[in-house]
Amino acid sequence: MLRAVGFVLFLLLPSLSFAQSCSFSSSNLNFGSVDTLSGSQTNSTASISVDCTGIGLQRILLCPNLAEGSGGATSAAARQMLSGANPLNYQIYSDSTRSVIWGSYSWPYAARSPAYALTLNALGSGSGAITIYGAVLGGQSTAVPGSYLSTFSGANTPFRYRYSLGSDCTTSAGTATTTNFTVNASVAANCLVTVQNIDFGAKGVLSADVDATGGVSVTCTSGTAYTVSLNGGTTNSAPTARKMSKGAETVTYGLYKDAARSQPWGDAATPGSTVPGTGNGLVQALTVYGRVPPQTTPSAGVYTDTVVVTITY
Repeated sequence: MLRAVGFVLFLLLPSLSFAQSCSFSSSNLNFGSVDTLSGSQTNSTASISVDCTGIGLQRILLCPNLAEGSGGATSAAARQMLSGANPLNYQIYSDSTRSVIWGSYSWPYAARSPAYALTLNALGSGSGAITIYGAVLGGQSTAVPGSYLSTFSGANTPFRYRYSLGSDCTTSAGTATTTNFTVNASVAANCLVTVQNIDFGAKGVLSADVDATGGVSVTCTSGTAYTVSLNGGTTNSAPTARKMSKGAETVTYGLYKDAARSQPWGDAATPGSTVPGTGNGLVQALTVYGRVPPQTTPSAGVYTDTVVVTITY
């Protein structure tokens, strides 16, 4: 009877010796508010927590595969978050320099999961944390304002683990489990502005119109409605009666929206004098037409004025 019991126990030992169990959980990868007009990359991180049990002092190879996510991917270089049908490109990496793309054996691109190892303690348990490095790619000035999201779960997170002294995460070998997390970002409406000064040049007698042009360049996120206002200058004058000054002396001039100098360009104090537009994520150049009309010529010298450009969106 004792021999039979001993024999049964001996047969059970091989299956027990390979028992192992790992569970994973992840924080969300949140990029917050992304300024797509800056042209720069926006970085963030998330963390995967892992807890394993098994035979004491054994090494478990972890392969946390990450596929496209619900937003999909246009290539190995760019996963996507979506706001409706509008995409925002981002990528997930396994290193802090964001040079090694984090992939999966189950997706169609060359990048594969990084390999991590966890050695169990003498009691057969172990835990650790794995950092996910994310980046919203630069050069997406045409992205539409909105909230963007991609979800990772199920087939997009086929995490695999097994006893192994190796580091091969190119296959589906091992026990499978999954985890859930989201990747999210928001793109806010934004506008940038640059200006080109107006120089009327050197004139002797102001007996005829003196014309010159300058410019306002506006860059706004796609679909963002805006208006461009020009204030009345340092003397807060009407659009066609602004003043360039030298001490107490002045030269009257006007700023206009059209080459014929028939449509004054001002601000809200002069209804209908602002310039409207809708952003497309690219630079939109607006010409400012200036004119010094005939007038009594003041003393010689340099006359200047400062006009404030305001973009309302």
